[in-house]
Amino acid sequence: MTTSVRVRFDASLWQLPSSEGQSQAYERTPAPDFGVQRWRPASLQHQQDGRIHRLSGQTMGTHWSLRLVNPDYLPTEPVLSLLEQVYEDVIAQMSNWEADSLITRFNRSEPGETHVMPAEFAHVLEAALHWARLSGAAMDPCMGALVSLWGFGPRQNPLQPHHGQTPPGDEIQRLLQASGCRHLCWNAQTRQLQQSGGLELDFCGIAKGFAVDWAVQKLQAAGWAAGLFEIGGELRSWGQRPDGRPWQVQLGMGGANEAESLIVACREGAFATSGDFWHQFTHAGKRYSHTLDPRTGWPVAHDLASVTVFHEECMHADALATVLTVLGPQQGMDFALQHGIAAVLTSHLASDGNGTRRQVIKTPAWINQFEA
Repeated sequence: MTTSVRVRFDASLWQLPSSEGQSQAYERTPAPDFGVQRWRPASLQHQQDGRIHRLSGQTMGTHWSLRLVNPDYLPTEPVLSLLEQVYEDVIAQMSNWEADSLITRFNRSEPGETHVMPAEFAHVLEAALHWARLSGAAMDPCMGALVSLWGFGPRQNPLQPHHGQTPPGDEIQRLLQASGCRHLCWNAQTRQLQQSGGLELDFCGIAKGFAVDWAVQKLQAAGWAAGLFEIGGELRSWGQRPDGRPWQVQLGMGGANEAESLIVACREGAFATSGDFWHQFTHAGKRYSHTLDPRTGWPVAHDLASVTVFHEECMHADALATVLTVLGPQQGMDFALQHGIAAVLTSHLASDGNGTRRQVIKTPAWINQFEA
């Protein structure tokens, strides 16, 4: 088994999805937060076939897992080395929890200071800005200061529970006015990022998906023809099982048991889930989600418990799960219908006269992809 070739990141390999929809395939398959996650991971199919090798570990404050089709029983040490390099590179560039990462250094830099960012960083930022524009700022990678204000950003002890307090309203408004993409000084051609003054980037809604894509791309470049890879519940499959069947993926929909889950068959593509059942707090009897609405500066306050999105690339699935979560049940469904997004929207438990249950809504694109 040879080591992976150098993966290039440039416009010739990848293009943003058009605003008309996302049905096209993309040439490049490159795509968290990096704090302690309380993900209930999507379950990967229990494999008995000896030709499918399983690897797993910890990274980015969560777990990762790989099912790799290995019919020749090649050594997997090069695979582990490849994955560890991806994790190290993503964390070094995009982790707000890493004191010396590129994103942290930008966030702490002085007004007017210019940073030339690597191609991978630029790639993720451009994708985040794309969905920010298309969704009317339902996603905004320039809200790091507000994320920290609400207690969902980096803290000295990542294992410490949330402090359970809401910030002062005037401070929320102050940071809301000082944050957002409108303050971003970014040159995509030169990859130059200039600090406008107190602006803080946060890639929590997209970087973990990018890490999945980048790892899968490197595995494919190294000659691995099929596998199923996940980081903290964001997963992507490629190729097929040795017996020719597609991968079976169990997706948690917000409940505490397997009865509240979906099982889908997938040969190629990625899944990402966003929800407030992992990371939230309660104050004065009110539940506060970790997902902030960039338009208001406050946590989302609708009935959605989770959103799962399927896309060719995990980075975009990750971003879109965040977008739909912020938009909420009605606007989120409208956006998904407009852009042909395959998604499942699941509500919190509620009484409907016939007992307590969740409302699960699947978009037409999801039904066509998995149930037609």
